[in-house]
Amino acid sequence: MAKGKPNGGVQNRAIYSRVSFLHQAAAFLSSSSPRQVRLPQQPPRNSNECNATAAPGSATATTTAAAEGMARCLATDLRSVSLKTRIRLTPDMKQTMCKFCDSILIEGQSVTSTVENRSRGGRKSWADVLVRKCHACGRERRYPVSAARPKRKGER
Repeated sequence: MAKGKPNGGVQNRAIYSRVSFLHQAAAFLSSSSPRQVRLPQQPPRNSNECNATAAPGSATATTTAAAEGMARCLATDLRSVSLKTRIRLTPDMKQTMCKFCDSILIEGQSVTSTVENRSRGGRKSWADVLVRKCHACGRERRYPVSAARPKRKGER
């Protein structure tokens, strides 16, 4: 008889922990104030990637812009790791990143959220939609608000 596989383990644990670390680091860098983060003065290894903070000739950049650029770089790495390894990100993690510019969305700092209801006079409560607008790129994403839809007239 062959031995069975041991139960109680997550496949690709290293990949999930890497994705979790990248998300936590990006969230920390994008939410921190300039006094909290001390970034190295060296440019990134590859000058084509992750250089959205400063112009090619300028040696000094503000720490907030550098931290935001590093956060976007980490979010881009997070997305590429999840796509290459074909793991699914949780919906909460996906909703905290902008799909278009890869910036971390923090309520009040980098994103504005409103609830819209385009039904006639806003009468239909199940038609509420959460609209999140990114401050970096100006794009909007819409998420349905989970309100229970009432039963149809024949099913009441």
